[in-house]
Amino acid sequence: MSGSPPPAGYVRVAAGRCAVVVLAGHADDARALLTEGALYDAAERDPAARPLAGRGIAYAITLPRTGIRAVVRRNRHGGLLAPLTRDLFLPPTRAPYELVVSQRLAHAGVLTPLVLMYGVEHVSMLFRRSDVVTREVPQGRDLASFMRPGERPAARAEAWRAAHALVGALGAAGARHHDLNVKNILLASAAHGALEGWVLDVDRVAFGAPRSRAVHAGNVARLARSARKWRDQRGAELDERELARFAEAVA
Repeated sequence: MSGSPPPAGYVRVAAGRCAVVVLAGHADDARALLTEGALYDAAERDPAARPLAGRGIAYAITLPRTGIRAVVRRNRHGGLLAPLTRDLFLPPTRAPYELVVSQRLAHAGVLTPLVLMYGVEHVSMLFRRSDVVTREVPQGRDLASFMRPGERPAARAEAWRAAHALVGALGAAGARHHDLNVKNILLASAAHGALEGWVLDVDRVAFGAPRSRAVHAGNVARLARSARKWRDQRGAELDERELARFAEAVA
């Protein structure tokens, strides 16, 4: 983390084996969290934290100084080697890349939670752990939750409409999400009341040409595979006509 300066508006805070890049207005939050060790350690020990299931548990907490609601997540490996590599990464870890990607997506008009800070813990000579803290999206629900049996058809249709718009925006930005699935599309009400889609886990995003049909097709294929898996393994409700609409050209 010492090699390059933090992005504009961010500063560095360090304590013990942990170094944090944080929005300047949240530096005191970072310092307070670091008194508990790593950022994730502080969230895990918070008695008021709300656990969120995913690839490992994330925690929704209230930041100790500013009172902002935030989600604290530890970066973890997926795939076949996950039981071995777990949460250990070679430096600089995925966290700096996630911040850069989130800023690029926001600039392109793609909704993704604001990265308030990320922390990197020095574990050994070779390995690091990294934690990312993002602003919580109020009343957000993932797309998978709208596929549960018994969900109102109108609500399900609105969720798929918002997901379709999000996938179109990703394609227009040339952003290919290599793990796009029904759990990392978050849906929440906009100011006008309609649902809008937010993309999560953006450390798995790579960029190609804007409005690339290949990028869009890759996103659609991954989301469709996830939705069908959710239907086949968990009994979720899925109308194939909803997936067919995603095959349309980038809006």
